[in-house]
Amino acid sequence: MILSTTPSIEGHHITSYLGIVTGEAIMGANIMRDIFASITDIIGGRSGAYEEKLQDARSVALRELEERAARIGANAVVGIDLDYEVIGQNGSMLMVSASGTAVHVE
Repeated sequence: MILSTTPSIEGHHITSYLGIVTGEAIMGANIMRDIFASITDIIGGRSGAYEEKLQDARSVALRELEERAARIGANAVVGIDLDYEVIGQNGSMLMVSASGTAVHVE
């Protein structure tokens, strides 16, 4: 499966457009991660715990998008857009959504 943020794939011809596909992931944060992130905010630097959680959520969303595209006969998804939101009470959850157009390419 080819996944691309571009509207076409160089070297491939899109033979059919199969529809919009999406994938979502909602990940909860935990108290220990929040405490370490707060310390990082105070002393400066990057929050590895949150970066890892963000990477996990993005991977889950893209994997779900890919699975949905495969179920409808696609071998590629073009025009992928990733959106990130903090949701839940006090911003306690991270949501990543991925959407794109499922296509068949040669």
